[in-house]
Amino acid sequence: GADIGSQKDRVVTEEEWLQKWETGNIGFHKEQGHPLLQKYLDVLLKGRSGLRIFFPLCGKAVEMKWLADMGHKVVGVEVSEQALKEFFAEHGLPYCKEPVPEISGAKKLQSTSGNISLYCCSIYDLSSSIAGKFDGVWDRGALVAVNPCDRQRYASLMITLMEKNSSYLLVTVSYDPNKHKGPPFYVPESEIKSLFGNHCEIKCLQKVDDFSDRHRQWGLDYFLEVLYILKFI
Repeated sequence: GADIGSQKDRVVTEEEWLQKWETGNIGFHKEQGHPLLQKYLDVLLKGRSGLRIFFPLCGKAVEMKWLADMGHKVVGVEVSEQALKEFFAEHGLPYCKEPVPEISGAKKLQSTSGNISLYCCSIYDLSSSIAGKFDGVWDRGALVAVNPCDRQRYASLMITLMEKNSSYLLVTVSYDPNKHKGPPFYVPESEIKSLFGNHCEIKCLQKVDDFSDRHRQWGLDYFLEVLYILKFI
């Protein structure tokens, strides 16, 4: 944890995340979707159709609609019910809501077409027996939002949710962790290798300069997005 500085002890509570949605403090949401997913979609799909694709800590990511419209089944998980309701409302998608018997207090919001199922609960309550296994993952804003002390737990869960030969597109962020406490948290490549390296091949696809005024206000002088592909073998 030396190279992530004081971030290793930082904890963001579920209440804080819910409050971000309530107050509209969601600078992490990309209304136009993420250009890296558009660019590397083929790497994720590998020409296959009808995949099950997982969006951890999904918020109201517009890419869920893109992939469902291509004929894939999309499953997301998110603690904020408001975020999930906004997703369906903003895309004009009718949905039904039902309890998840295996998880106390959890709800599943499912599009009436059946191809988008979003669980409102802690990701750590999810399991393959509840949500099934996945052919692909789009992880943008999830690993980097998980408290650093929970990363091992998160990675272990994600590994149990992956099918053989699945592909996991992971976006991390790189900046000086001594200048900003996060989230999003800095996740070095060495940590990705220690979390996932025993289960998959890891390749860095691209680093993108994503520095903006927002990051300058945080006291940073650089901010990169780093995209990896993890291939489960």
